Amino acid sequence: MQLVVARIGRAHGIKGEVTVEVRTDEPELRLGPGAVLATEPAGVGPLTIETGRVHSGRLLLRFAGVTDRTGAEALRNTLLIAEVDPDELPEDPEEFYDHQLMDLDVVLADGTEIGRITEITHLPSQDLFIVERPDGSEVMIPFVEEIVTEIDLEEQRAVIDPPPGLIDASEAVVASSRDEEAEGGDEEDGGSADGAGAGSKA
Repeated sequence: MQLVVARIGRAHGIKGEVTVEVRTDEPELRLGPGAVLATEPAGVGPLTIETGRVHSGRLLLRFAGVTDRTGAEALRNTLLIAEVDPDELPEDPEEFYDHQLMDLDVVLADGTEIGRITEITHLPSQDLFIVERPDGSEVMIPFVEEIVTEIDLEEQRAVIDPPPGLIDASEAVVASSRDEEAEGGDEEDGGSADGAGAGSKA
């Protein structure tokens, strides 16, 4: 099975290095020297990683046969794709590969159906589930343990405990009005956006 593990960014320097936007939690495994990666568009690859290093918080890669800035710039926006065994699982039981999470049913703790995971977006601060609702609309759900309380692969479902307004915008309005009326009341803590313990891998 093929998974996108990175997107090539701009050239760095004059010797063929490129910055990459990492889309995997295992860059040392997927993006190490010697790795051969398919590409999108396909005609650009396959690409073999020759060297890799971190510079100012960004991963820099050099590919075999790419020796100057012109060649590096030609690769910009190319997606890097790794071949992954579909039966392979992350070492951490609290982490999941994207393909394990796709198409899971999203439900509340009481079983109320919210929708189905159709896409997973990897942001620097957290991962997001893009969930398609029964009416065709979409809602974005942060994949953090405060909100996604359970991933049940056997039942093919993700159980969530969303804060007011995440699923139904009208709830946010009601909650806001209630907060304004409550004088001296404690403000509700919405939780950290980068909560640990849950995450997805590519």
